[in-house]
Amino acid sequence: MTATPSSRAADEAGPGDRLVRVGAIVFIVGAVATLATVAPLFLGTDPFPSIAYAVCMLMGVGFVIAAAGVLRAIAAQRRQAKSAATPAA
Repeated sequence: MTATPSSRAADEAGPGDRLVRVGAIVFIVGAVATLATVAPLFLGTDPFPSIAYAVCMLMGVGFVIAAAGVLRAIAAQRRQAKSAATPAA
C-alpha cells in the first residue's frame, strides 16, 4: 500500500474546498425543503405554495456547486503535478 504525499497541512483549505462545503450546505437546505414539501402530501394536509417547491431546487444547485469545487480541486492538483513533473532548468 502506498501513501499519497500531501504538500499541504491538514488544516489548510485547498482550492475548491470552500465550494464543496457551501454546496453541501445548500444541498442539505434543499433536502430539508424537499422533505417539508412532501410531508403534507402524505399527511393529507394542504400542500405548500409553489415557492416552497422552488426551494427544493436548491438540492440540484448545491450539487452543481459542490461538483464545481471538486473540479476546481482536480484542476489544481493536475497543475501541481504537472509543475512537479517538469524539471527546473
